[in-house]
Amino acid sequence: MSILIKGGRVIDPANKIDAALDILIEGNKISKVAKNIKVQADSIIDVTNKIVAPGIIDMHVHLREPGREDKETVSSATAAAAKGGVTTVLAMPNTNPAMDCAESVELLKGIINKSAKVNVLVCAAITKGRLGKELTDIRGLKKIGACAISDDGSSVDNEELMLEALKQAKQAGILTICHSEDKKLSGNGVVNLGFNSTRLGLRGISNESEYKRVARDIELAQKAGAAVHIAHISCRESVEAVACAKKKGIKVTCETAPHYFFLTEDELLGYDTNMKINPPLRSRDDIAAIKQGLRDGTIDAIASDHAPHTENEKEIEFERAEFGVIGLETELAAGITELIETRLLGWPELVEKISLNPAKILGISKGSLGEGCDADIVVVDLLAEWVVRKEGFVSKSRNSAFLGKTLKGVVDYTICSGKIAYKKE
Repeated sequence: MSILIKGGRVIDPANKIDAALDILIEGNKISKVAKNIKVQADSIIDVTNKIVAPGIIDMHVHLREPGREDKETVSSATAAAAKGGVTTVLAMPNTNPAMDCAESVELLKGIINKSAKVNVLVCAAITKGRLGKELTDIRGLKKIGACAISDDGSSVDNEELMLEALKQAKQAGILTICHSEDKKLSGNGVVNLGFNSTRLGLRGISNESEYKRVARDIELAQKAGAAVHIAHISCRESVEAVACAKKKGIKVTCETAPHYFFLTEDELLGYDTNMKINPPLRSRDDIAAIKQGLRDGTIDAIASDHAPHTENEKEIEFERAEFGVIGLETELAAGITELIETRLLGWPELVEKISLNPAKILGISKGSLGEGCDADIVVVDLLAEWVVRKEGFVSKSRNSAFLGKTLKGVVDYTICSGKIAYKKE
């Protein structure tokens, strides 16, 4: 099957392209990128005045399957991804059972093969059961197809164990992703520590609980001579720690999520549990630092940290509610609204954060619209605005931090491996 995408503004930072061009897809690959391509394609899509970019690579997604199919499934999550312009997701290992052995990874891969609408990569656990006590067979997990390792949702507290994990990951040629949180410091906190936590009468989570563990994880990576990726950074000091490490030549990358550059802790004043996230929504000062980190390149990637929960896990007392928000269907529009429309980033820079850099960090051959590349493409209508509403979600869960917000940019088409995975009705 062939598809001709005509007349869009093609954004491809990998090849330094930002121009009005056509793209010809044949099979699952891009066969030609040029002006005025004249061929008889099976399908012709006119995308005049639209943005055409590599599909989003979201390197932080909780699919919930196996174990919590009431929250989300591979099928529903990847359908939500396609609607949001996401063509590749990295599945986090905090499933039930955890992705800590070959059998669990093979189970998930079987589900993916049957029901995924977009590409799904598997992140395996660092420790057995994600309990931080005994390392998994890191080399074996890499051999059966794990793309990265992480105990996401938990940090490995034992420094000797974490150092050994980083050493083994380097030997196996697999990326380590760190959830950097010192639970001794964050404790039973539920919101950002500060004036608002006092005002709300809720226990606070300090910046220190994040940035001290970020600094430790970077230090251990340096000792091991290994690459490390820091997940969902949210505060000024974490940005500073990563910037300092990069200047020293340490192999560290990091991501943030849209809620950390779009929303502040003031959103919590109504006790909305959809704003209960870990790490928490931070201060205006922290948001400014996250934005500056995105602009100057300290922060390499934007990922959703898509964390679906059922209504009965969210619509309860704030302290008892689960942490986490969904984000696959809003991450691109949030980036357009808060980063492109404010001119903080241009389109090439945003595409780097959501596609090219994640591909580089994960070591996969994606994130580009070059000839011969995988035909993973998103087409975006920049002129369209939409209000985020519960009934509009494809995800099984509705716990979005953006409910009621007006966002700019609507996905018209998502093409994955040369096939139309989503088309706006």
